[in-house]
Amino acid sequence: MTDAQTRPLPPPPAYDDAERLARAQAFADTMSRRRTVRDFAPTPVPREVIEACLRAAGSAPSGANQQPWSFVAVSDPALKQRIRLAAEAEEREFYERRAPGEWLDALAPLGTDAQKPFLEIAPWLIAVFYERTGPEIDGHKAKRYYPHESTGIACGMLIAALHQAGLATLTHTPSPMAFLNELLERPRNEVPYLLLVVGHPAPGCRVPDIQRKPLEAFAWFR
Repeated sequence: MTDAQTRPLPPPPAYDDAERLARAQAFADTMSRRRTVRDFAPTPVPREVIEACLRAAGSAPSGANQQPWSFVAVSDPALKQRIRLAAEAEEREFYERRAPGEWLDALAPLGTDAQKPFLEIAPWLIAVFYERTGPEIDGHKAKRYYPHESTGIACGMLIAALHQAGLATLTHTPSPMAFLNELLERPRNEVPYLLLVVGHPAPGCRVPDIQRKPLEAFAWFR
């Protein structure tokens, strides 16, 4: 890579180690309070907030910097209803026919079922797609490198940004999700990755009493 293909890295903030630790701990504490929510309020969320969080997601690293993601933010009530109907049809198939008993047993403590009213109640749905290949140009489809992993990182950053903004989220993944391509008019080279439900928790919202692993159970230092 030549100098003409690069530019200087902007200087990082001038933190000392004590401030770095304080900021890291504060962020970890903030994220530790994040919980998946299934009971949303219809309280509106300004589009500008969603846009700012999507800008954060768009800054994620990606294979060969191809940025193989697309985000479709939906607030239109009629479109949300159509998404709910399509998602619930797939969910009924999952719960009644596709899911093995072991999977249903794992889901039982969370109290989930095929009914997804939050898809209409929450003010925003963000459908995330990744590019399997680039769009076809002159009969050629450009390869995408690590599109699934890259989009996963972007989604993690989006969820963190939304939580930092004081919003609740739910990662919803009905399977299959091809109906999202049709309803949201996305090209065939894009694959639905997840449907992120975004909004404020409903008053009195309750969440499953679960525990997260302590650091020493999932991280090692050598």
